[in-house]
Amino acid sequence: MDQVSETMRYYHYSRSSINTYSKWIRAYIKFNNTRHPKEMGKPEIDRFLSHLAINRNNSVSTQNLALNAIVFLYKHVLHLPVSEELTPVRSVKPTRLPVVLSQEEAQALLEQLQSTWGLVARVMYGGGLRQNEALKLRVQDIDFGNHLLMIRNGKGGKDRTTLLAPSLVEPVRQHLQKVRILFEEDLKNNQANVWLPDALARKYPRAPMSWDWQWIFPSANLSADPETGEIRRHHVHKTGLGKALRKAKQQAGINKRVTSHTLRHSFATHLLQSGTNIRVVQKLMGHADVKTTEVYTHVLEQNINAVTSPLENLNL
Repeated sequence: MDQVSETMRYYHYSRSSINTYSKWIRAYIKFNNTRHPKEMGKPEIDRFLSHLAINRNNSVSTQNLALNAIVFLYKHVLHLPVSEELTPVRSVKPTRLPVVLSQEEAQALLEQLQSTWGLVARVMYGGGLRQNEALKLRVQDIDFGNHLLMIRNGKGGKDRTTLLAPSLVEPVRQHLQKVRILFEEDLKNNQANVWLPDALARKYPRAPMSWDWQWIFPSANLSADPETGEIRRHHVHKTGLGKALRKAKQQAGINKRVTSHTLRHSFATHLLQSGTNIRVVQKLMGHADVKTTEVYTHVLEQNINAVTSPLENLNL
């Protein structure tokens, strides 16, 4: 497993991806009675993936994620061929539409969110950011003059530009003034240090102590890096955002499942409802294929609000 982690770092996988792949590789080995992967092949892979579909009832995406982890293990760590004719029982992909808030619900939700979490949620809804993209924003990623945010190393390792709502300019500036005070205290105590990818850390050794590279939403406490043991100030943790959203949803009286991704879904749908070209929405969302963006047109295409129920034609 150390080899797996080291190899994934070599290929610039994120820490969360390393943890996820490692989890599935361990599950694959444990399922096959802890035999070494070199002793296994197509039959064992098929049985494990079929187990996920039949006994665990895992989704298509989960099954594919497990497969990707196993393929990485054989191809890049063990340097062994993987059969291209795997025939596991496949999970059934259900047709599900994304949960989208109405604009009234979005306003009610955001009105219940205060302080840092309120600002994080507004940034996410205002620009269609994923949870990790918002939490990993750095000071240099904000273009106040053009009202833009630079999303670096997003899903698929891609960079993109999205919107910074004009109404957020002043709140973000005020927030950064508080963050700057925290940063100055860290400098004074010789504790100014943020995580950078290995290549950047080597190329710019002073960058972790530079204001431009600091997190926009830093944690209140310093913590040890799980890999190096270095004491750093990480960004706020995603669990805090989830708790804040659940509480705000209840206070706003919203009877829908609301997660951080709901804000992203709502951003795309509301843009399309306002007449924004779908190609523009695709670019802002960072979708490689416009078909992914088309799922948000379901509200426009169905136009359910214009349909009259047959019950209304009865004299009851």
